[in-house]
Amino acid sequence: MKHLPKSRSIAVGGQVLRFSLSGQGSPTIVMINGAGGPLEGWHKLYPEIAALGAVVSYDRPGVGASPRPKEAQLGTTVVMQLRGLLREIGARPPFLLVAHSFGGLHANLFARVYPEDTCGVLFLEATAPDDVINLKQYRSAMQRAVAGLLDRVSPPDPNDEISNEEETVAEIAEAPAFPPIPVTVLSGGKRLPSWMVSTASVEERARNQEGLAKLSPLGQRVIAPRSAHFPQMTEPQLVLDELKKLIARVPK
Repeated sequence: MKHLPKSRSIAVGGQVLRFSLSGQGSPTIVMINGAGGPLEGWHKLYPEIAALGAVVSYDRPGVGASPRPKEAQLGTTVVMQLRGLLREIGARPPFLLVAHSFGGLHANLFARVYPEDTCGVLFLEATAPDDVINLKQYRSAMQRAVAGLLDRVSPPDPNDEISNEEETVAEIAEAPAFPPIPVTVLSGGKRLPSWMVSTASVEERARNQEGLAKLSPLGQRVIAPRSAHFPQMTEPQLVLDELKKLIARVPK
């Protein structure tokens, strides 16, 4: 991880957040991690990504070096924290959001709440609202067993974002319409064994990925053929290439 920029910590609304800021120029590329994913998860995109614009990555409360959340991490709370962080560190719009997994919910909401400052979104294997609503019914026996074990070994924090995911989905439903900005949905094309992930779950997930692409009339979906859930780790050059193409589609 030698290419990662140095990180710092800053207090935003009473919550300390670790972040890094590198590169320069416009747009400002904002990296939004998946649940439990620290900013180190983007390391394979550096240093090349910093040549595309200013780049902000950060740890949400309770992740990496950011202390546990002091309040329930509903989507609006997370979005306001991110907005506050960007303001405090002097990051300037327009913002191009790069969102992995659960971070897709936050990017979805951020773009709706701040459409004038959001110029595009790259969804990386991102969670769609319908994933939260529907996927649990399709969990395999393995997934149910692992989830039960994790809940016993490490009980969830009632303030964390997963514990408040249904409220976040409701907030997205009540928010303004998604803006007509360039969107790329990068989905992993590598199929996991059916004993790990059921066929019904895979099919539902694919439908929801298509739904993310349809959020905007300027949306498109791209398959990462050698990736499962972490294309930024398994196909970082593809992620960088798609990010470059997305930036090129942003109106100047």
